[in-house]
Amino acid sequence: MTERALTHLDADGRARMVDVSPKAVTERRAVARARVRMSPLTAAAVAANDTPKAEALTVARIAGIQAAKRTGELIPLCHPLGLSFVDVTARVDADAGLVEFVAEASVTAQTGIEMEAMTAAAVAALTLYDMVKGLERGVSIEDVVLLEKSGGASGTWLREP
Repeated sequence: MTERALTHLDADGRARMVDVSPKAVTERRAVARARVRMSPLTAAAVAANDTPKAEALTVARIAGIQAAKRTGELIPLCHPLGLSFVDVTARVDADAGLVEFVAEASVTAQTGIEMEAMTAAAVAALTLYDMVKGLERGVSIEDVVLLEKSGGASGTWLREP
């Protein structure tokens, strides 16, 4: 791996927003994942839509989509982006006590969209915790990761399995 300079620091070492105006406008896409670990009983309740706050997965998915649209407000040095597409899907493995959210985001812009995808996945997971905490407080959010990104000068990147 080659050494790279931190882009969010100015010449004096102070935090700054990167100037993306010289960058080319390209189609960019990112996919991220967040996993929520819980007991098999709680996961079964989520799968059956039988939680104290009702449609837990639907609410979590919508929260993730809304969060992606607000990433520029949540992450201090992120550029606000007019997203072309955001979706969050959910998969429940009740036997393993696992809910997995996968968020996909795309934009045509001068900067990447990885943070929007990761924010969507993370907020969906946080929302699910809120929706099931009446059943189980020991739920954990884990493995919030970027799975893939494409576009921009660096091209395509895929997480190795």
